[in-house]
Amino acid sequence: MSKLPVISGAECVRALEQIGFVVNRQRGSHIILVREEPKATVTVPDHKELDRGTLRAIIRQVGLTVDEFVELL
Repeated sequence: MSKLPVISGAECVRALEQIGFVVNRQRGSHIILVREEPKATVTVPDHKELDRGTLRAIIRQVGLTVDEFVELL
C-alpha cells in the first residue's frame, strides 16, 4: 500500500475530475463534486493541505484505493 501523499484541495479536485467528477458548486472553501455513473457526491475542502484523515475519507467515498488515487496524481 502506498503512503498517502500530502496534497492540496485543488490537486484532489483535478485527480477526481479524471474519473468523471465535475465541480457542481462551491460554498466558502468547500467544493462539491458530482458524478453521474455510478452516482456519487463528494465534498473537498479547498485548503493548501488536506489532512490525511480527510483525504482518506474522500478516497473511500469515491470507491478507490490509495494506490489507485496516487496513480491519478
